Amino acid sequence: MTNTEEKHTAPFRFAEGAVLLIDKPLEWTSFDVVGKLRNAMKPEKIKVGHAGTLDPLATGLLIICTGKFTKRIDEFQAQEKEYTGKITIGATTPSFDLETAIDAVFDYSHVTPELIYSTAERFLGEQEQYPPAHSAIKINGERVYEKARRGEEVELKSRKVTITCFEIVKIELPDVHFKIGCSKGTYIRSIASDFGKALGIGAHLSALRRTKSGDFHVDDAWNLQDLVEKIKLNKTLDR
Repeated sequence: MTNTEEKHTAPFRFAEGAVLLIDKPLEWTSFDVVGKLRNAMKPEKIKVGHAGTLDPLATGLLIICTGKFTKRIDEFQAQEKEYTGKITIGATTPSFDLETAIDAVFDYSHVTPELIYSTAERFLGEQEQYPPAHSAIKINGERVYEKARRGEEVELKSRKVTITCFEIVKIELPDVHFKIGCSKGTYIRSIASDFGKALGIGAHLSALRRTKSGDFHVDDAWNLQDLVEKIKLNKTLDR
């Protein structure tokens, strides 16, 4: 039996503490996933939290902690992440991804594969990054994306992040497929926007999938609905 098979057949001990790996569906928020799992565990009142938010338009690995293991959320959040995805050059959006409509287009006829590869190399290492205005960061108790959606100006402070890998996987202009390894708190949307600026044009993130977080891999993750059904069938095993 493989490690994945053992994990998927082992009994749950939610109150004692469990780490659940979920392949987050497209258009679900991370809080939607937490709520779905918490409801599946009722009538038991189990603490449930996630270790690292994924945007609704992103898919992939979401680490869920239950019971006493919620104390380890900060530990899991601090681990290096790996993502795959697609940057579309020649167009920008206010949110740096497809959550909002394109607001400007640019000629990218001068962009060559050599320029793309050399530009990616410039992003490696520690750097200052500004989060997107459409992000879940709170200012005075309010999510900044709520301010941005109202058209209010949002002033965000830069943060230090580290990019350990920026591999160009495939170029199909205007789309650039990538793999990125990065530190906690890195916004891939901001990398996409900054990548476009570094090319002398605009760009936005058009697809994103988290594949790894620390030693956890999306290949070992549950389909959300499959896990919900298993929880409902195995509630008695958590007593």
